[in-house]
Amino acid sequence: MGKFVWLHQILLVLLLPSGVDCSLSLSSSSLNYSTPLCLPEDSSALLQFKNTISIDDSGTGFCPYPFASYSKTNSWNESANCCSWDGVTCDKVTGHVTGLNLSCSFLVGSFSENSSLFRFQGLKRLNLAYNKFNGSIPSGFSQLVSLTHLNLSGCSLSGLVPSDISLLSKLISLDLSKNSYWDLEFDSRSFDKLMHNLSELENLFLDRVNMSDVLPSSLINLTSSLKRLGLGNSELQGEFPTEMFNLPYIEYLDISSNFDLRGHLPRSNWSSPLTFLDLRFSGFKGSIPSALEYLDLNRNRLTGPINLIQKPNSVQQVFLANNDIHGEIPSSFFDLANLTQLDLSSNNLTGVINSAMLSKLGNLEKLDLSSNNFSGVIKLDFLSKLKNLTTLDLSNNRLLSLSSSVGVNYSFQELQTFSFSSCNVRQFPNFLRTAKKLRVLDLSFNKIHGSISKWESEGWEELHSLNLSHNSLISLEQFPGKHLEILDLRSNKLRGPLPASPPSLREFFVSKNQLTGKIPPSICNMTSLEILDLSGNNLSGIIPACLGNFSNSISTINLQKNNFHGKIPDYFVHNILLTNLALNDNQLEGLLPRSLINCTLLRFLNLANNKLRDTFPHWLDKLPNLRFLILRYNRFHGPFNISIVPSSFPSLQIIDLSQNEFSGVLPTKFFQSLEAMKVVKDELEVTKAALEVTMAAMTRSTPAITCPPSEPYGKCRPRTFASIGFDSFVKLTMKRLEIELQLEKTLPGFTLIDFSNNRFSGRIPDALGELHALLVLNLSHNNLNGSIPSSFGSMEAIESLDLSWNKLGGRIPTQLTNLTFLEVLNLSQNNLIGPIPHGNQFDTFENDSYSGNLALCGLPLSKKCGDAKGPKPLTTVFVEDEGSAIPFIWDLAMMGYGCGLVLGLSMGYIVFTTGRPGG
Repeated sequence: MGKFVWLHQILLVLLLPSGVDCSLSLSSSSLNYSTPLCLPEDSSALLQFKNTISIDDSGTGFCPYPFASYSKTNSWNESANCCSWDGVTCDKVTGHVTGLNLSCSFLVGSFSENSSLFRFQGLKRLNLAYNKFNGSIPSGFSQLVSLTHLNLSGCSLSGLVPSDISLLSKLISLDLSKNSYWDLEFDSRSFDKLMHNLSELENLFLDRVNMSDVLPSSLINLTSSLKRLGLGNSELQGEFPTEMFNLPYIEYLDISSNFDLRGHLPRSNWSSPLTFLDLRFSGFKGSIPSALEYLDLNRNRLTGPINLIQKPNSVQQVFLANNDIHGEIPSSFFDLANLTQLDLSSNNLTGVINSAMLSKLGNLEKLDLSSNNFSGVIKLDFLSKLKNLTTLDLSNNRLLSLSSSVGVNYSFQELQTFSFSSCNVRQFPNFLRTAKKLRVLDLSFNKIHGSISKWESEGWEELHSLNLSHNSLISLEQFPGKHLEILDLRSNKLRGPLPASPPSLREFFVSKNQLTGKIPPSICNMTSLEILDLSGNNLSGIIPACLGNFSNSISTINLQKNNFHGKIPDYFVHNILLTNLALNDNQLEGLLPRSLINCTLLRFLNLANNKLRDTFPHWLDKLPNLRFLILRYNRFHGPFNISIVPSSFPSLQIIDLSQNEFSGVLPTKFFQSLEAMKVVKDELEVTKAALEVTMAAMTRSTPAITCPPSEPYGKCRPRTFASIGFDSFVKLTMKRLEIELQLEKTLPGFTLIDFSNNRFSGRIPDALGELHALLVLNLSHNNLNGSIPSSFGSMEAIESLDLSWNKLGGRIPTQLTNLTFLEVLNLSQNNLIGPIPHGNQFDTFENDSYSGNLALCGLPLSKKCGDAKGPKPLTTVFVEDEGSAIPFIWDLAMMGYGCGLVLGLSMGYIVFTTGRPGG
């Protein structure tokens, strides 16, 4: 019996808050020593309900607590007393069914209005959480007038919450959370009824319910008896009422991930008993409140110093990451005897870190002080007194260093994660040899030199992830451990051949080193590989065909900027996961392998700067996810004489065919098919989508958006040349196009068409004007004639337009003055005539934009319109481009794959640079 009660105590902790009624129902059942006799009508109604619902025990994903998942209704049969059935609780005196807990029971089906479940008018507790009931919530629930606890969380419900739910006036706990994202919704009328009628409500959980029709100000009408309120990811918009923080009984408040919500924390000390607060991704401002038992204010706009702790004995977990908190950590923090987790990362905190004071936090399990401005010396022998420490992250504090006393023995027996990136470390800390449970080690961006020897890696037998990138390592004598899955050695000084890698690797990064020779045969044993990045070395030889062995797992192959030669292996026959392929800047030749058509998830294909000879690969239009197609500087040739259907290339954002030998007219049908370039994406929607992915992943590696402190979080719209991006920057000059892959970046809404330096002829299609989301268009150095289409005035997002070195004639369309985002214009070396239009951006362009058009007149040219003087003789102007015989070619530095991209684009003599917003 002791173990049974103990198990239910664990369930009580794990299922809070959304499972409060579930765990209480279990506990009461476990203490119910005498079983009353079930009434026949109740038994009949339960069996009838069982027969209308299916069981799908393959759906283990429904329940977040697999150990609590089993089909409770399997024990229901008419030969047994229904009060003894799993999940059923009866009144001890009357035998009426008063509680029904069928959570995590693999139930599948839908509710009907006349379900036998609604006959139990004496039912007080009903928990159907984490099953799969498709459809809407029927109004029949309003017949259960005795209900005090109703839990329908995680049930895949959708539609409007019926207003009849407000008739359950005795409800103490209502949980409709975690259904399909925003498919279940409240309108303002139904929610107003709920607030006014449920006067006894203490627990209300509506996480992931669509509340966009509900005004946050109306929340103050909720009953003052409220103790727990969950509104995370519920699409709330507007100003959150400060009064909610001061409800007399409020203990738990979660309004995280409401990107359009804004608000201020109370300026005075709170009188409420609040112990759990989660405001992540919700745009709050203000100073830091007194600490709670659980305080999560990650990713807001909080400023000021951390207030003194009022309840030091109650504080257990504090999360204040990604804000603008400044000052020093108050000494009162080091009196928090029960503190187990402390995360103050990514702020502006300063001061000397006192390891002796940190060692006073004897129960600390996770400590994250990364990305601040701390200084001082961390004495590891003091820190080793934290016997429960599993995670230690002190990265990105450039004035912080490690130290250990000579002759003192110490160890970190429980340490699993150690991150000390960007902290001027010059050698491997000795204590790592005794960290037998170490699984994640990050010493990147330091000054470690020499090699990794067997002695250095002793004690790393359980290591799964090792990041030593951006150091000065010259060799790798031995790979640590036998279970290594992630190895990052980027940007070191590794020389010689590529070392044989452990077959357990899933992600292998060794780019930007000085490796030479061929790819070793041992790479064929790495059949679990998902990401392979060997770019930026001096590797040579042919690409081994055995990479096709990874067809079931590999998503990224990055071999760019090496000296590989020969043909691209035609081994993509069964690859269903390949997302990114970068083979640019090598010596590859021959045809593009037709087996690429099997890679239906392919998003990024860069084959630039090789010797490939082929026609345009129109068959790639069968890849629905292809966004980036880079074929620049090869020997592709021939016309676009293909029949492209309207659904071709629907996702294409960037296509670069420059510096090839394409000929014929520009393909009208092709431009008409580019659906991703037609609709201008709302910057805030892009931001929200990216942040929602971040929240779902809950990983520190995902970059966060940076906004000025004056802007509410979730409302800032960073302005960059290339629309929206995280930590993005843009430079524009006229050079050549380069695209580099780099992981863990977010995809900005960048769009580009570059067909320059080919042999295209004929007129420019009007269809280009339909690409309203296009940012960069370069058709320079071709043989195009006719006039500039007036439809170009509809390309509302265009920021750079280059039509130079063609044979275009006629007047410059006045519609181009509508392009208010246009930063770069080059119409030089054509046969344009007449006055230069004026207004908006056209008043900012210099002579270089129009040179070589002898019949143009008006500002900024010195030739006035109507000038009687004849034209000056034509002078041919050649512009030399460094490293190339062809002038004016794009330079784009783009990083990204998997999670997305960050761009840097260069063009022209004028350089536009946009840094991180606000900084």
